[in-house]
Amino acid sequence: MKKRKNIITVAIDSPAAAGAGTQAKLIANEYKLLYLDTGKIYRYLAKITFNEKKINYNFLKKKIDRLNLRKLNDPDLLSDRIARHASIIAKDRKIRKIVKQLQLNYAYNPPNKFFGSVLDGRDITSVIMKDAMFKFYITANVKVRARRRFNEFRKIKKNISYNQVLKSLRNRDYLDKNRKHSPLKKTKDSILINTSKLSKKACFLKIKAIMNNKIN
Repeated sequence: MKKRKNIITVAIDSPAAAGAGTQAKLIANEYKLLYLDTGKIYRYLAKITFNEKKINYNFLKKKIDRLNLRKLNDPDLLSDRIARHASIIAKDRKIRKIVKQLQLNYAYNPPNKFFGSVLDGRDITSVIMKDAMFKFYITANVKVRARRRFNEFRKIKKNISYNQVLKSLRNRDYLDKNRKHSPLKKTKDSILINTSKLSKKACFLKIKAIMNNKIN
């Protein structure tokens, strides 16, 4: 695959609700990078296949080949049932292969208006962008993550308890870390960022210092 030269590439992996998406958006804005939330791609496919008994891989490939990134902003993709189903279909090797090509294209051939790319997900540092200029593993204590997600749900008045959120996150962690293909893991060359006791701003300043030190 042909790659754009002299671009900034940032790969981020993290468990759910650790704050990786927020940091990726801040990085994208600061350095004028294309941002791709790869988890949303699996959620998009999860919504399409939610009620299907058998997966039509050719149909999904056509959907991915024609995907407009605006479709990833669909509010339905944030639902817990779609998130759970996304974790399940993400174990499918054929689906991962379909999604991989899209991710590689945005990672290494972003539109010229961008100075590079930042992707976050579960297998970005280990599979998709092994040679990224920057590789981060962003995490936080599961109870801290559950509290943050619970507070997010309260703001949108979603009727769910903290214990339900905690149980859901623990289940997703298990699925993400124990799937056969491309499980969530910290690679040896990824920089660990634990956000348990960091504000969004403090976390970003830490990442920015690391990036500026190398870029400059």
